[in-house]
Amino acid sequence: MSFLLEPVDISGHLNNTGISAATDTKSGAFNVWGNSFAAEYLPGGGDLVHVAGVPFRFPPVGDGPDNIRCAGQFLTVPEGRYDWVHVLAAAERRCEDVVETHYADGSVDAEPLRVSDFWAAPAWFGEVKAFESLVMHYPHHVQRGVSAVMWAQRVPVTRRADLTGLRLPRNAAVHLFAVTLQRVTLQRTEAGA
Repeated sequence: MSFLLEPVDISGHLNNTGISAATDTKSGAFNVWGNSFAAEYLPGGGDLVHVAGVPFRFPPVGDGPDNIRCAGQFLTVPEGRYDWVHVLAAAERRCEDVVETHYADGSVDAEPLRVSDFWAAPAWFGEVKAFESLVMHYPHHVQRGVSAVMWAQRVPVTRRADLTGLRLPRNAAVHLFAVTLQRVTLQRTEAGA
């Protein structure tokens, strides 16, 4: 068995700025208080980053929106059979919601999306800590001693049919920074080998 991992282009859906530079803290607005991740602790924008063996296309940083604040957006994905949807995500407080998986045959399933708090806290849902900003940005200052965490989480694709899209939850507390699809390919073996 081998795995194919395909980062998804989500640039057309970016609608929130959750990362800011120390010289421009007021540009970030991850939450209603205007907090944001410190860019100095995160990968450069547009970089391909690997978290727990999964490649993600990190969003642009300092050049407008860098994440999707979930509001029911529909993400079209390359049609195919997948096993997991991997996300780089953060949430205001820990959140449990659903992602609808849409298939070529018209079927739709609701799958769980669970994301732990971006305020430094343990992974409540077993996610992997992807990145940690060791300071928190506020609109008018950098707060030392308060960190922010971005998580690597995954959503199962349970139906054995061609996936065509994802309907994100309507939950402004959940933010997606990157999405990668994983499919398993079964290797054929020769008889007697």
